[in-house]
Amino acid sequence: MSRKPLPVNVPMILTWARIALIPLIIGVFYIPDHILSPFMQNVWATVIFIVAALTDAFDGYFARRYNMESAIGAFLDTSADKLMVCAALIVLLDFNRVDMLVALIIIGREITVTALREWMAKVGAAARVKVNWYGKIKAIAQMVAIPMLLFYETIFGISMAWLGTILIYIAAILTVYSMIVYLRAAGPYLSSEPKTKQDN
Repeated sequence: MSRKPLPVNVPMILTWARIALIPLIIGVFYIPDHILSPFMQNVWATVIFIVAALTDAFDGYFARRYNMESAIGAFLDTSADKLMVCAALIVLLDFNRVDMLVALIIIGREITVTALREWMAKVGAAARVKVNWYGKIKAIAQMVAIPMLLFYETIFGISMAWLGTILIYIAAILTVYSMIVYLRAAGPYLSSEPKTKQDN
């Protein structure tokens, strides 16, 4: 039985580009200070994160606009988003720019919800844990807060460190609430048996 090749289109290329950028968010901080100053490390990490986030917006747009959506594309897109956020949080945690509890809440939630969605798909109730508005607002707060904390400087008299910290705390609160919503929706199905092909 021959395997179906992975689709090669603009959304997939953008998704793979985002995955390739993820190690650079961390790697830029390993460049010696005499080659790249700490300030420029912050700048480049911020730029890389923003570019990666933009590929997320564009790959989704192209996939929907030109009917290029695929199961593998959706999987890679979601995985890339979570990896990008987790990589950035690890950097911020190492530089004491984010509270350890906040990082644990956000990363722990991503792991929990991913496992929950996989289980719900197995019992045929995936629609019950689709992305909700709280999750979307949480994602927006994260995607705005993280580059601010990566940059960690002041622009036009506004401290990006201060503003980013407020937003990441808001994201953490929404993270907890959205996870509770997902868990409540999935509660009745947690004791269900996974569906087999014969059940479908």
